[in-house]
Amino acid sequence: MGKHPINLIFRFLLEIVGLFSFGLWGWQADQPFRWFLVVLLPIGVAVVWATLNIPDDPSRSGKAPVPVPGWLRLLLELLMFFGSAAIYYDVVAPLWGWIMVGAVIIHYAFSWDRVAWLLGADIVGYPERS
Repeated sequence: MGKHPINLIFRFLLEIVGLFSFGLWGWQADQPFRWFLVVLLPIGVAVVWATLNIPDDPSRSGKAPVPVPGWLRLLLELLMFFGSAAIYYDVVAPLWGWIMVGAVIIHYAFSWDRVAWLLGADIVGYPERS
């Protein structure tokens, strides 16, 4: 289910909403730094997100500029998604933070096969891991 087109679209929307939250977080800074952080924080997170990948991940392009183990990629994803939920909780409203948490849990519940693959299990339809 992790490679289903609807789940991939949902994941993409979570990524966009997550990156946006880091811009909101930057906007909370004092005036001289506000404009830098509102741009640099989302770009920095996006660069790390796009660079640290597991090779042959079918939910992504499959390319891995900097290959990392599956557990590390999963940890990065959880930090980004739940970090953005914490930002929404703190900066916007607690309800929006909880909505983000719920959306992330739903995404990973439907992506159980990808999570198992990232943690090292052999899953049909996913590339073999070395």
